Amino acid sequence: MSWITKTLTSSIGRKIIMSATGLFLCTFLVVHLIGNLQLFKHDQGAAFNTYSHFMGTNPIIRTIEWGLVLGFGFHIYEALMLTRRNKAARGGQGYVSNHSEQNSEWTSRNMGILGSIILIFLIVHLYNFFWRARFAGDLPRMGGASLETRDYDNLYLAVVSSFHIWWYVLLYVAAQISLGYHLWHGFRSGFQTLGLNHRKYTPAIKYIGYAFAVVVSAGFASMPLYFFLFTDAQGELAANAPALLHSVASIF
Repeated sequence: MSWITKTLTSSIGRKIIMSATGLFLCTFLVVHLIGNLQLFKHDQGAAFNTYSHFMGTNPIIRTIEWGLVLGFGFHIYEALMLTRRNKAARGGQGYVSNHSEQNSEWTSRNMGILGSIILIFLIVHLYNFFWRARFAGDLPRMGGASLETRDYDNLYLAVVSSFHIWWYVLLYVAAQISLGYHLWHGFRSGFQTLGLNHRKYTPAIKYIGYAFAVVVSAGFASMPLYFFLFTDAQGELAANAPALLHSVASIF
């Protein structure tokens, strides 16, 4: 076994891989959130479907997707290995003798549980949208007069339909809450593990991480809640939606 392999399979090496892939996936979350905000445009899904078509057909984006797959894969695998190693090291006593609740945050102690909720959601989410768009071929077409876009998959309607299913909305929101807690601890921890620690800058990284966790998780969670509570089956604002939403919708 080479020194590289020994390093990468050690606890420190695994934490470094976890941190590097975690911070890389944070960039994906930002791009994904910005793209999904197109759902809020009141154009019958034209902007979101155009964005989805671009992401699904652009060769550069398709290549980057493999990096995302590897990033998710390594992050999940290393998390499982670290959890298993830590559990084995604690033995049957667990945290009882260490009083971990006094020495660490709740999010730090429950990263495995939070990650598991996110993983379950990710599997359902990928099947419902990514698999159907790329492989199943069962999505409706946009239609319309535009020759350029009428054959695009109408992923917008699939999203709206899913966001009117109560259990899917519940799972989605629960996953975003878990993601928020996951990022609350993981963002700061990732920088620390990679050695990016500085008395002057670490407090700023800490609060940037808190803000990032709240904004990203709240941004994603707002989407299913908005469609479930305030729109009809076509994604249009329902008559009983708050007047403020109608006023904002008229702008976009």
